[in-house]
Amino acid sequence: MTERPKDPRTTSPVRLLRRPEVEARTGLSRSSIYARMAEGTFPRPVRLGKYGVGWIEAEIDEWVRNRISTGRTAERPSSTNHQGKDGER
Repeated sequence: MTERPKDPRTTSPVRLLRRPEVEARTGLSRSSIYARMAEGTFPRPVRLGKYGVGWIEAEIDEWVRNRISTGRTAERPSSTNHQGKDGER
């Protein structure tokens, strides 16, 4: 019987990140984090108490990887649109 690959999000302990760490890892400001959460484009935090929240580290890491992937894909110039010197293709 073949063993299924393990999901790293379920095999390692869950680590919660507080907002300053999320800001440092993503490069986003507090207001940008909350604006993206409102848009549905950023992971939502877990309530830790009456006033505290924390983000799941694996979700933040996945968001960063997706942003890198999306950003690099968007940066690739299309070879059909490239024009050389004097407008030549």
